[in-house]
Amino acid sequence: MTIRRAGGVLVGLILVLTSACGDDDDNGDQATPTSGGSTTGSTGETSSTLAEAPLDSVEVKLTQVAEADTPTSLVARPGSDTLYVSERAGRVRPMVDFQLGDPIVDIVDEVVTNSEQGLLDLEFSPDGNTLYLSYNVPPDGDTRIAAYTMNGDTVDPASRRELLAVDQPFPNHKGGDIEIGPDGFLYIGLGDGGAGGDPLGNGQNTNVLLGKILRIDPTQPAGGKQYSIPPGNPFADGQGGAPEVWAYGLRNPWRFTFDPRNDDLWIADVGQGQWEEIDLLSSASGGGGGANLGWNLMEGTHGFEGGSNPEGGVLPVFEYGHDAGCSITGGVVYRGSGVPGLAGAYLFTDYCDGTIQAVRAEDGALSDQRMFDAQGANLVAFGEDAAGEVYVMSLDGPIYRLDPAS
Repeated sequence: MTIRRAGGVLVGLILVLTSACGDDDDNGDQATPTSGGSTTGSTGETSSTLAEAPLDSVEVKLTQVAEADTPTSLVARPGSDTLYVSERAGRVRPMVDFQLGDPIVDIVDEVVTNSEQGLLDLEFSPDGNTLYLSYNVPPDGDTRIAAYTMNGDTVDPASRRELLAVDQPFPNHKGGDIEIGPDGFLYIGLGDGGAGGDPLGNGQNTNVLLGKILRIDPTQPAGGKQYSIPPGNPFADGQGGAPEVWAYGLRNPWRFTFDPRNDDLWIADVGQGQWEEIDLLSSASGGGGGANLGWNLMEGTHGFEGGSNPEGGVLPVFEYGHDAGCSITGGVVYRGSGVPGLAGAYLFTDYCDGTIQAVRAEDGALSDQRMFDAQGANLVAFGEDAAGEVYVMSLDGPIYRLDPAS
């Protein structure tokens, strides 16, 4: 399959901040967007999708509903109709009827916003009583994952618990996404530490936390830490890797998500100089526990600097070249009702191009894809409300709702 491009291509864009940039390396030859290969291990197979309308039959648009100060994420709090928006500088604001309220968290003095740093994500516990934040601290942009107790509709500042602190060697490739998985555990996406080409070899080193998806239990402190290790983690006993590691071989996972219908894990991983990729880890095959996604031996389905796919390595279900963008922004699997034709489609965009795209997969292989006319600028994140309707955020401020185009 080939991508259909709608609208013009953004050129000459200078990235002041991308959620995940392609570094300062030479991009090399430009490549045509293509579907990726299948996996070489059982972790890459996915549940068959239900019969859905072809994506070519769907039209969508972006409707601006609000504006924030450099928004980086939007989530619904369980048990509430209120949406919450994180702002890169270090604030979390409630949003009711598309009106942003006063911050319930303001940690501006504790957050650094150079390069790809800042308050990058927020998440709530399944009962809505705990707020989790992912951000970078001065002077070097080290990662912090913290938990706060909700007191009604406000946050108790004194309740802060620092769950995880990770040193960062370079100012880029922070990752920073946090999600509560279908198992109730907290998943954390971290980039490879930055610079270009993974000079420290973090992606393939299972003993470090960078270049990984982590999985922890933030509700059960143990071993002198503010979290415990779920027993199903691939290196839970510390043999062969860090106990926190769930999946590895990632360059800069800028957003991952779980399909609420079948619990499959979708990961958007930003490429080096030529290829952006989407990885799919099936719940039916263990949800990706122990999966090696290839970096820095592979960039997408292509060997990187003489590398080759490692034994059992999981290749992306979809990739595209840098003639179609520069930095993938991962999204969500649509399970709302407002645009029924999108059912089961994974939505994403690219920071440099800004066009909304969708793919579907069946049995681990690409089954449908579409590039829509809907387009924004500097799109860095997707979010969902309690009904599963989708929102898209621009680092410039606008918050859009994804609507059917009439």
